[in-house]
Parts: sequence; structure tokens; C-alpha cells
Amino acid sequence: MQFGLLGVNFKDAPLDIRDKASFTEAGKLEFFQKAAEAGAVQCMVLSTCNRSEVFYLYEETGDGSVAGKLRRIYQGMFPEAALEGYLRELEGKEAMAYLFRITAGLESLVLGEDQILGQVREALEDSRMLGYSGKELNKIVRDAVTSAKRMKTVVRISEKPLSVSYIGIRRLEEACGIGGKKILVIGSGKTAALALRYVYEYPDVKVTACSRNYAHAKRLRVEFPQLEIIPFEAWRQKIGSCDIAISATASPHLIIRQEDFSLGHPMALLDLAAPRDIDTAFAADPLATLINLDTLQAIAKENWKERERLVGAGAKMLEEELMGTLEWLRHSRVDATIESLQQRCGKIVADSCAYLERKMELSQREQRLVKKVLNASLQRLLREPIQELKRLDTEEEQESYQRLVKQLFQI
Repeated sequence: MQFGLLGVNFKDAPLDIRDKASFTEAGKLEFFQKAAEAGAVQCMVLSTCNRSEVFYLYEETGDGSVAGKLRRIYQGMFPEAALEGYLRELEGKEAMAYLFRITAGLESLVLGEDQILGQVREALEDSRMLGYSGKELNKIVRDAVTSAKRMKTVVRISEKPLSVSYIGIRRLEEACGIGGKKILVIGSGKTAALALRYVYEYPDVKVTACSRNYAHAKRLRVEFPQLEIIPFEAWRQKIGSCDIAISATASPHLIIRQEDFSLGHPMALLDLAAPRDIDTAFAADPLATLINLDTLQAIAKENWKERERLVGAGAKMLEEELMGTLEWLRHSRVDATIESLQQRCGKIVADSCAYLERKMELSQREQRLVKKVLNASLQRLLREPIQELKRLDTEEEQESYQRLVKQLFQI
């Protein structure tokens, strides 16, 4: 049985292509049904904002007909998307290694992110519930999940943050502590909203926000109902009573200028804007702790380099884990033949014992002894053929030997 991959992802296809090649729940079921008719014996669809990929197992025919049929089915599912040149197709070990890397977050837009692991598990569960996964696919995906968890525990890639908002809030916590503080946030865009999410992870914070667009600022209260909103012009009065000020506007000019007011108490200033919102002159003020993008981006860059280094270590771990899965699959291809041999052996023992019981008067102890000797003898006969089946590496060799065994033992 061969393992394959087909689909688009953020590395190979632009967003407009990925948008048009996104699976709905009904689309997944339709693909499963068509793939089964085309020869895919097991199938899983992984559809996220960054990828729409199909992992499948099929009985190898040698002419690539199944993979070709699945490609045409996939393209037919999304007629509005010009997929030629964007489809990624992999087979065998290469496809399996790719799934392991995806599950561990090594193929994600943000290296090492954790969300994809849950998405892979959900994709397998969808396939299982609809009846399109089996022993082999379940084993491959579960091994990928287990390997990803083990890698994350050892390598800890996600502990090196890349978001400047997150790094900035962490630096604030290191500098002055955030819990219980009065905080002013200037701005209401994505960066400001992200900073608010991180700020509210700390206990007993009292946060006030303002923006030039008052209506836009008020919309922040949908996510943060405890947030106080003030008019933009009121920030100058409010900042004097705050311990921390965070600015993340799109203004082309400075918002907080040192010449406009002097600090009367220690204050931490976090500037998440580009161009800057907060005067760099505050760096010389003994009462101020200034953190801006120059510092944060340098940290993010170093963290990215460290993540890339850790990715290399993680990839080696996954490669080692993958070898175990490949070994299991190699053996599983001959499981049915081995089981048939054992069943044939059991039938011969049963028939022989029944014949002896008709011809001879044997005690129960003697019957058990005869059955034990017959079974042991036949197992010795089968040992070498079974060991040879397990030793063979390629599917072609295994199939050739299985045909010979079936002829010899009439199974």
C-alpha cells in the first residue's frame, strides 16, 4: 500500500488560489467518495487557512493511475482556481515525512506553532467518523502527532516568541510587572488589540484605551468589555495617573513627546508603532523605561534564528520517529499473509487431531500433547517463511514472495 499527498499550501500557492481551493464540510465528503471510487482505500483532508491538502493510501498499480485520478478530482473540485503549477504531490516516505513536519509545525507560517497539531487530529477524526480511515492511516497520523508532541517537549521551539506585541508585553513584565497596574493603550488597530489580549492575561489590570477614531475604539469593548474608552484628546490627562503607556497608532508623527509633559513617577513606555509614536528622548529620563520596535525586532530576529536552529534539531528527531512508522508499515503489508498462514496451520492441526481421535482412543492429556506437538512442528515449518516476509524491504519483493507462499501453502 502506497502513501501519498496532494494539495496546495501557503508556500506554493498565493492567498487568492488557496481561498478558491478551500474544502467545505460537504466538499470533504464529496472528495472522500470520489477518491474511494478512484482507488484510494483510505483518505484524510487537512484544510486550514494556510493549506488544503489530502493524504491518502492506495494499492500501488505501477502506472500512477490512482494519483492521476485523484489529481483530476482535486482540480475538478475547485474549477475557479487555476491550480496548475501550484499543486504539491508527494509519495511514499517523502509524503509521510511531510505530514510529520506539518504536524510538528515545521511547515507552518509561524515556525513551531502548536495549532496545527490539533487540526491534524481533527482531520483524522473527521475521516474516521466518515469511514475513510483505516489501521494504516490511523497509525501514520497518530505517530505523527505523538512525534510532534515529543519533539515540542524536547526542542521547545514555540517558547521563542516572534510577535513583537508579545515580546513587548513580556519585556514590560520583566521591567516593571503588569499585574495590578494602570495601563493606557493608544490605538485601536490589530496591533493594539493584540497587545490588549496579552495585557489581560495578567491579574487586576485597569486598562484605558483611546483612538482618533472613537467609534473604532469602542468596538474593542466587544472583546474586552471591562475596557475603559476615553476620547483621544483625553490621553494627556489620563497618562499622568498610569503606570504603563502602550502606543500603537498609524500616525506619521510622534504621539507622546517629551517636551509636552514631564514624568512625575516611574513609568514604562511601550512603542509598537512604525514610524515611532513615543519620543526616543524618554530613554534618557531616569523615571522612564522605554521599549520600542528597535529593541523588539532585534529580539524577534534573534528568536527567529534560534527557531530555525531548533527546527533542524526537531527535524532530526522526526526523521528518527518516522523510521519506526515506516518499519511498522513494511511489516503490516504482510500481516494478512502471516495471518492466513497461521489460520492454515490451525486448520491442519485441528483436522489432524480430529482424524487421530477417530482412529485412536486418546486420553484428554494425550490429545493435548498431540495438539501441542503438531502445532509446534508446523510453527517451526512456518518460522522461516514468516521471517523472510518481514525481512523483505520493497513492496514488489514482498508481493512476489507472498504469491509464492500462497501457492506453496494453498492459502
